[in-house]
Amino acid sequence: MHLDEIVSWIDSAFGVESRGSVPAEAEALSKIMGSDGFRRYMKDQVNRQIIRDYLTNAVVLGEITTGGLAAFAPQLVSEESRATLALFMLMSSVEEAKDLPVASGEPGAFKPLEPLPKPRPHIKLVTS
Repeated sequence: MHLDEIVSWIDSAFGVESRGSVPAEAEALSKIMGSDGFRRYMKDQVNRQIIRDYLTNAVVLGEITTGGLAAFAPQLVSEESRATLALFMLMSSVEEAKDLPVASGEPGAFKPLEPLPKPRPHIKLVTS
């Protein structure tokens, strides 16, 4: 199966029909969707959805209380803080919601993540 077929299948499962459009429509859509403003808007919408789903799941699973949602309010105000919070939420399971710095009453306590040092890969040849 080719990548285009996979994407088409996923789109059709979402209910998105791929149809040919008039060239003028395609050009207008390209101008709108290709703009920096639109891309920034879409990124923020994705971050909002990640935060919404994460917090909803955390409340439903009892990991945080509805009253505990208020601790996240300062991080939900700006686009940059939503992007940071969404990234941390993607990197954490819902069960770790209480461990997010913002949930423990430390707004702005996010620190850049750094990968753990790993030993260099090596191959050990075994002779027979």
